[in-house]
Amino acid sequence: MTDERRKVSSPEALKALAHPLRLRILRHLSVHGPATSTTLAAALGENTGTLSYHLRMLERGGLVEDIPERSAGRKRWWRGVPGLDIRRPPMDDVTAGERAVIAELDRLRGAEDLELARRFAAGQAREAGEGEAEGEGAEEGWLRGSRGLSHLTKEQLDAFHDDYLKLLAKYRHTPEDAAPGARPVHLRWFGIPAD
Repeated sequence: MTDERRKVSSPEALKALAHPLRLRILRHLSVHGPATSTTLAAALGENTGTLSYHLRMLERGGLVEDIPERSAGRKRWWRGVPGLDIRRPPMDDVTAGERAVIAELDRLRGAEDLELARRFAAGQAREAGEGEAEGEGAEEGWLRGSRGLSHLTKEQLDAFHDDYLKLLAKYRHTPEDAAPGARPVHLRWFGIPAD
């Protein structure tokens, strides 16, 4: 897998992302690989017309692309654009409306992160034999987590973040190029001042 990353920070791309169904589409493509609007509709419980519309919005935002060699006639295969590094534009460069879109995207992503933290804690409890959580996937041995505290300057925090992105790029694999036995694994990092 290439380490090349294409930064996406336009308000248009963030607007395309700031919709719950579009985030679900991207997550499905990331986890399961390329799909048609028909297979996505079935997987996500939506109708094909709705999925086609949202795929076009994601395509306009530069977040998905069709796969010409797999597509035939009206049947288009879609995948997430490989190597995207989605960043916020500088807040001084966005309008009040764009700030609202970014806030909605942050809210949606935050809700997803809280759900992942809940699943992590439930998985840890199961591994420790403290109870059964219904509906959870088999995660024995697959859970990893770490917490830390450091005293950093803004520049050091930026450098840590950049190093983290390089580490993600090193270990990034799609469903098509993953090793046998690989599973999709959510990875999160955020830094927040402690004082």
